[in-house]
Amino acid sequence: MPRLTIHHKTVYRYTRPVAFGEHRVMLRPLPGHDLRILTSHLAIEPQPMQLRWIHDVFGNSVAIATFDERADALSFTATATVEHNPAEEFGLTADDPAYFYPFLYDDEEFPDLLQFITPQYGDPNGELSAWARKFLDAEGPTPTFKILSGLTHGIREAFNYRKRYEQGTQHPLDTLQTGSGTCRDYALFMIEALRRLGIAARFVSGYVFIPGDSAHGYVGGGSTHAWVQVYLPSAGWIEFDPTNGIVGTRDLIRVAVARDPHQAIPLHGTYLGSPDAFAGMEVDINVVSVGEAKAEQTAEKV
Repeated sequence: MPRLTIHHKTVYRYTRPVAFGEHRVMLRPLPGHDLRILTSHLAIEPQPMQLRWIHDVFGNSVAIATFDERADALSFTATATVEHNPAEEFGLTADDPAYFYPFLYDDEEFPDLLQFITPQYGDPNGELSAWARKFLDAEGPTPTFKILSGLTHGIREAFNYRKRYEQGTQHPLDTLQTGSGTCRDYALFMIEALRRLGIAARFVSGYVFIPGDSAHGYVGGGSTHAWVQVYLPSAGWIEFDPTNGIVGTRDLIRVAVARDPHQAIPLHGTYLGSPDAFAGMEVDINVVSVGEAKAEQTAEKV
């Protein structure tokens, strides 16, 4: 089973010592049948007065840190090694209830899925709905996988990936109209498109592993990544990465799932001081296979 090590360091710098409010840290990988945590460590400087761990409403691991001293820098370093056994692409047969679209969710599951089916963003002129319906066959039912694969690859091929430095995620209509966005923008756009088809979808935050010999042309490395989970009867939650055209969990390491991107922010907190005290932020993220990491260490010793 492949082993990966994730190293994530974020440093906030200030022009003078400031006091810090509560910080919420969501950097610990989310275990499952396809991912097992072997080691996990979180280091914070200055050391927090209190650090406690909770599970949020979605079951994500969240560390909550409070501080009692001032400093001109605040750093968070999270390191984890995981065993990653990517789930194979799902396969439904014509006997499964979700093989063709449209399909119905079970009466027992529907109340729990409602928040993931209901659109959260406006589409007054139906532009987003019209874009989503382009992936339906003109006549008769459409194979569900054809829709999901079409949306995933359609976003990757039609839009231009770009990094944005503004906070938050842009409105799905902005992504559609500009034809560009970040991985978080792509994920939110796909989620809202699926919800307008009545398909349950949620946001996933985590990391993408880019193999050294990869010919996939992945983007999104060196920072946190985002993609989509879709719920289908008989198949459960399935992952789709519209940024890289990935179906399933190959090369994707989950950290958090949420209804909306603002519920899966990796680091969130405040400082007490004037706005001009903030000098900037540095983020360093590296995801490597354990074999690659050992090879690098050996090379350094030589």
